[in-house]
Amino acid sequence: MAKKPVLVVMAAGMGSRYGGLKQIDPVGSQGEAILDYSIYDAHQAGFETVVIIIKEAIRKDFMETVGKRLEKAPVEIRYAYQELDKLPAGIAIPEGRVKPWGTSHAVLCAKEQIDGAPFAVINSDDYYGKAAFKVIFDALSSMTDPNGYCMVGYELGKTVTENGSVARGVCQIDGNGYLTEVIERTSIETYPGGIRYQENGEYTDLPADTTVSMNMWGFMPSFLDEIEDRFAAFLKEAIPNNPLKCEYFLPLPVSQLIKEGKATVKVLTSPDRWFGVTYAADKPVVVAALKAMTDEGKYPDGLWK
Repeated sequence: MAKKPVLVVMAAGMGSRYGGLKQIDPVGSQGEAILDYSIYDAHQAGFETVVIIIKEAIRKDFMETVGKRLEKAPVEIRYAYQELDKLPAGIAIPEGRVKPWGTSHAVLCAKEQIDGAPFAVINSDDYYGKAAFKVIFDALSSMTDPNGYCMVGYELGKTVTENGSVARGVCQIDGNGYLTEVIERTSIETYPGGIRYQENGEYTDLPADTTVSMNMWGFMPSFLDEIEDRFAAFLKEAIPNNPLKCEYFLPLPVSQLIKEGKATVKVLTSPDRWFGVTYAADKPVVVAALKAMTDEGKYPDGLWK
């Protein structure tokens, strides 16, 4: 019998633009972080096991806050650790490197805890909405192709902030609803005429209904073997050029596998608005939105009572 899908939560990042550990920053009335709401929604959608990826350096703070609360959650919580020295044989940490190796490496560090199950991947500091967890759980539960993956796409206009620029993966989608490529666009911002991104000093408009990736992916276990095989090759090429900042982001191996004809990625959609805290000024917006949803009865006042 096939294993039930597992939820993998990436919570090891540093939040350089935010100025603090936003993985544990309280946004709910009882001190809950965004991560608590994601796990609550995931459990309602059918997920029974959650793997949280953190760093050893934040373990104490994390366990005393989020970890302590999640002891009351009706799901099995497992922990995985993303550390700089978890590298393929023969590759050393460049001198002065402190930045994690990126989202693909984070997922790779959770391989043992995922334990051969289909899995969804999310960021810890993004609020995805209830619908997204349901569509991705159902898709993973019915997936039979070992190389058939999926992702939940969002409308760009529902993911931008008034408080600065953001980076988004702009999705190229074929006529059958399958992903062909993810193009990373940095410096996306709102302006009086709409939404635009900047590249080499030039501005280009992006329609508000452009589908973007918010790092909500659905993978079969085969993906872990693929990124394990590809990580060493990535590092050998990337470290000489950018030793302190090169990162192995999830869209890179996904795009490679699509181009090589080794995987397909079905683009699922969610009608929900995404919320996140890229900047400290975004936090009041998230707090207000979650309070409104609690007042409407979408969430209990205190998730883990």
